[in-house]
Amino acid sequence: MARRLVLASTSPFRRELLARLQIPFDTAAPETDESALPGESPAATAERLAEAKALAVAQRYPGALIIGSDQVAANGSERFGKPGRRENAIAQLRLMRGKEVVFHTGLCLLNTATGRAQVCCIDTHVGFRDLSDAEIDSYLDKEDALNCAGSAKSEGLGISLLSYLRGNDPNALVGLPLIALCDMLRAEGVALP
Repeated sequence: MARRLVLASTSPFRRELLARLQIPFDTAAPETDESALPGESPAATAERLAEAKALAVAQRYPGALIIGSDQVAANGSERFGKPGRRENAIAQLRLMRGKEVVFHTGLCLLNTATGRAQVCCIDTHVGFRDLSDAEIDSYLDKEDALNCAGSAKSEGLGISLLSYLRGNDPNALVGLPLIALCDMLRAEGVALP
């Protein structure tokens, strides 16, 4: 019998990405504090929160494989979360224009039967064009990116704001590193083509 697979996320982006693997899964809302710890690097925050999200739903799903993921975007000490409001998105895009922002995507696959947690972080380096205020306004008029770390959807019109993407998995930038996840699932005996 196949083990139950649970995505510990309410993100429609992560749900859509996981559906590409064509294996049945459930979703569960993790209740986790997503604040960074003092002195914690962005990559360490992403990994810790990915595991915390998986652990937050683990008791509800004994014997299941739980997927947790979290993303932290940063340029130096400046972090860019989900803007939530247009004013915040404008401020973020102004800060990021002409710079490279690293999107650290943490991933955890927790086997609740064994307690084994596989955890990793996949980085994507994103170069933002030197955007004018008019381009930022025009973009935000056309695409709702208020629920995306960094205020831009690379899988949509946001790609026009960028000068380059560098990373091992384009899915990581959207929120779920599928290449690493496939390796983790195979290590737990899940058959994938």
